[in-house]
Amino acid sequence: MYVRNMIYIIFFDFWGVYFWGINQYNHKMKRLSVLGTLALFAFLLIACGEKEEKSKDGFSIDRQKTTEQQTETTPENTTKASERIELENKGVGVVTSVDLPTEIDQAMAANGKELYDQLCLACHRIGKKFIGPAPNDILKRRTPEWVMNMILDPELMVKEDPLARELLIEFNGSPMANQGLTEEEARAVLEYFRTL
Repeated sequence: MYVRNMIYIIFFDFWGVYFWGINQYNHKMKRLSVLGTLALFAFLLIACGEKEEKSKDGFSIDRQKTTEQQTETTPENTTKASERIELENKGVGVVTSVDLPTEIDQAMAANGKELYDQLCLACHRIGKKFIGPAPNDILKRRTPEWVMNMILDPELMVKEDPLARELLIEFNGSPMANQGLTEEEARAVLEYFRTL
């Protein structure tokens, strides 16, 4: 206790405040406080100045500041993953081939809309970017197989498909939830996407 009090007295006396008694200021200590503060700032200015590396026994190090290298800009680098057209990539998963008839199956599309409204609408909005990409015109940018594989197993797609990984990055790391749909249900959602 005595040592702690002495440390407080020594520290606060140096800076010009007396805790012994009724907090009176001593002019002599005030001058010392000002001089101490100036000495502290002078020390900080000297200590924080630019450091020079000195050569020792003929050995010196010449350091150069590194400049950021320009990455080569290609159409792939400038186009967002959600806007890029990739009609060759079928994705990774159980769906390897989907035959789309020329005419849309309205009953299947209605079932797909119902599933979409229940399970997908929380993250995907038609016509605008939300938590996930907009589904309209998706089949102009992706293959039906890719879309179904993404619906059925988004974890595997993000793990093994480069485009799905880029989409994850573009949408701030928000992973697509696996809704546990069957292939028939995913096909119905795909049919609904054809109507958008």
